[in-house]
Amino acid sequence: MRSRNLLITLGVLVAVLVLPNLDALKSKARQTIASAAGKAAVTNMSGVVAENNARGLAAAELITLPIEVDEVAPGVFRASGVGNTFVITTSEGNVVFDTGLVIQASEQIRQLKAVVGDFQPVKIVLSHSHADHVGGTRLWSGEETQLIAHEEFEEEQRYLTELNPYLHQRNRTLFPWIPETPRTLPGMNFRGLIPDIRVDNDIPYTFVLGGRRFEVHATPGAEGADNVVLWLPDDKVLLAGDFFGPQFPQFPNLFTMRGEKMRKPVEYVNSIDHLLDLDIETLLPSHLEPVHGAEEVRAGMIKIREAVDFVHSTTVAGMNAGKSLSELMVEIRLPERLLLSETHGKVSWAVKSIWEYYATWFHFDRTSELYATPQSAVLGDLAGIIDADAALSLVHQKLQRSELEQALLLLELFEGLNTEPELMAPLMELRVKVLSQLRERARVKSNDYELYWLGSELEKARSELP
Repeated sequence: MRSRNLLITLGVLVAVLVLPNLDALKSKARQTIASAAGKAAVTNMSGVVAENNARGLAAAELITLPIEVDEVAPGVFRASGVGNTFVITTSEGNVVFDTGLVIQASEQIRQLKAVVGDFQPVKIVLSHSHADHVGGTRLWSGEETQLIAHEEFEEEQRYLTELNPYLHQRNRTLFPWIPETPRTLPGMNFRGLIPDIRVDNDIPYTFVLGGRRFEVHATPGAEGADNVVLWLPDDKVLLAGDFFGPQFPQFPNLFTMRGEKMRKPVEYVNSIDHLLDLDIETLLPSHLEPVHGAEEVRAGMIKIREAVDFVHSTTVAGMNAGKSLSELMVEIRLPERLLLSETHGKVSWAVKSIWEYYATWFHFDRTSELYATPQSAVLGDLAGIIDADAALSLVHQKLQRSELEQALLLLELFEGLNTEPELMAPLMELRVKVLSQLRERARVKSNDYELYWLGSELEKARSELP
């Protein structure tokens, strides 16, 4: 908490110093502001990192990756970080692909220019509108720089900007290094970007610079409707952004629990089919490490494609067979030949999201879903007819039988029944036990977002103990 308060204090001091001279704020000053915020964020995450486990880096811990520059393909340089930034060099100027997180971009720029020399990009290609891919765009861009993005880029920016106060608090649960309130400091704004060139879904945007060929392909369906990738056909290198997620191969995050617009699974499969037509030898994602080898890349792409198609087609078949959503969430599992890591996208959540993508929010099973009155409105009425000892005993039984999800449902019901200390204290203790066991179970086949949500809920439950 001290680190978060320090970040807020730092923000206020900087705002006081620079706001009176906003018109004169230069690129160097903006980079300084962003750099200071980045260092504070890393400090803020030190406690989380100390508890890191053997399953590898989780999404929230990407902030702790060191920023380093390496040449990942001939003339292609990567600055690591939460989001990788790439510079493709040519004799007639350089191209930047993705610009990282705003609080890390200034350091990425400094290190990249130390390696390739000082320059202003001829073109900047943005894979999609998420903050960890567009954050440093204004720090990179010069007067002559062309900005290239998908034709849906501005619409995706619009809704993410309008919903920012709502989405910001949800994101903070999953990404603990995010400041407590949205940043409004000069130099920290990464929204409102207007592309000079818009790429549609039918025709790639191609150009040649210094004899090097570039192709920007639209690949919607992954992290939103505005995905593009950058293909270097002569080098057989694909800069993929988040199309495959942070790890490769893995089950993709077709839908996100943090809250965004629905994504289209069939559109995603079609985009993979398009990429399979390319002869990719090196895959450069905008998170973590490159993937080298044509066979490995192609095999991973085919596996992801078939896994998504399997989950989609099986969900649709189950809906047509009259099965309930809960049945399908339990039943649908990837066959052994298609098993993929679910650290980023989770199969059961994809089933639920596909169901609701096609059939929306009304599941045709509870009439009360049609109305605004929540279940919690009647819990007080039940307080006098439910025996407290019997309620506690029932939760204990579920816990002993490792029926954790049923135990959680009962707790969420019983906790709304009574505020008497003799009932609430043991219920709160049971909640801590149930959440702890759910988190331990989740570690076995972990999903980063599930683990961070359970961790947040567990921390809150412990803080509320008498």
